[in-house]
Amino acid sequence: MISELSRRRFVENLAASTLGVTVLHNTSRFGFSEETAAAAGKAKNVIFLQMIGGMTHIDTLDPKEGPTQGPKAPLKTNADFMLGGTMENLAKHGDKISIIRSMTSKTGVHASGQYIIRTGYEQRGTIKHPAMGAWAEHFLGASHKTLPSSVCVNRQPNNGNGFFPAALSPLPILDPEAGLQNATPEVRQETFSKRLALLDKLDAGFRSRFQTAGVKSYTEFYENTVRIMSSEDLKAFDISDEPEALKEKYGRNQFGQGCLLARRLVEKGIRYIEVASNGWDMHNNIDEELEDKGVELDIALSTLLDDLKERGLLASTLVVLCSEFGRGPKVNQNGGRDHHPKVFSTLLAGGGVKGGFIYGASDKGGFEVADKGTTIQDFLSTIGFAMGLPVDEVVMSPSNRPFTVGDKGKPIMELFA
Repeated sequence: MISELSRRRFVENLAASTLGVTVLHNTSRFGFSEETAAAAGKAKNVIFLQMIGGMTHIDTLDPKEGPTQGPKAPLKTNADFMLGGTMENLAKHGDKISIIRSMTSKTGVHASGQYIIRTGYEQRGTIKHPAMGAWAEHFLGASHKTLPSSVCVNRQPNNGNGFFPAALSPLPILDPEAGLQNATPEVRQETFSKRLALLDKLDAGFRSRFQTAGVKSYTEFYENTVRIMSSEDLKAFDISDEPEALKEKYGRNQFGQGCLLARRLVEKGIRYIEVASNGWDMHNNIDEELEDKGVELDIALSTLLDDLKERGLLASTLVVLCSEFGRGPKVNQNGGRDHHPKVFSTLLAGGGVKGGFIYGASDKGGFEVADKGTTIQDFLSTIGFAMGLPVDEVVMSPSNRPFTVGDKGKPIMELFA
């Protein structure tokens, strides 16, 4: 009978030979009890909502009263906390959400901040770091037989596989209403199959000569692509058959329809879905900007929570709302708020997370962390823990450098029910 240790060594050796990565174990770093560890893995799916441009925390998840208050007064929720005045619908879901109000970062630049909030690592020219979807597929395997395990909606994948094989890259859907483009051959299936066979024959010599992890990875990537193209499950990406009333409820905009597509993909077994919302870089006229983007977020997120709950999916789906940083408490001369990485807020719901819960705090004006400072690394490690990933295990990249989910962040255990 094969022992657990022998089985683990076999898996490590297999990973080293086929993927170019190795795993080093350090299961005692956090010292989780069995009861605490049971909270891990409840999030079978994740919907990662990223507000591109720097979402203003004071006007959304961490409202203030006094000189730094936003254009609208804070709103009471159905839980024991307040939300920004634009979050009228989300206020009815306070009992379903947890908010971290003590996020902090050293990065106040858009591109770098957006990279860190997806990967947990600072951007480097010498290596690409995996996003959470790739980490999950590496540790847990594929979540579907034919469909990809991770998808990016309203954005490019931007090397989301990092140093992992190309086959772990998220599939981009740039327009949720258009769905998956170029998914069917432009020629007859018979002609397409002949061309694939010819291409395979031409590549055979190269694959035989260069039996490297990189060549195997790209071969697998193209095989997966062809498998997706021939799959009957492609209808998962087509929201045209969703009820018109539901489309209207989510909001007839790219973000709203992206959230609808994300719910649909969760139903079809896709593990990790990113949905981006652009336009949060509000240096000017924040009042008017919030009437657009803030209302759009409020409607789409509230409908998503309702939809998942009604379908029995919220308990197993972790919904995450984040941005690369917050925006300054002081309104500038143009009526907007400037970049502010010192403190900002994120939101989690479902997937084993408590409802009606606030973790950490900013100070009275929303300038700095006042309690329980939380790094982006802690935040991503918390998401990884919810998914059941071994966030304390070290993975050696092909360049022989050590990495972990969330760059050695510590999961926030108080968030879990």
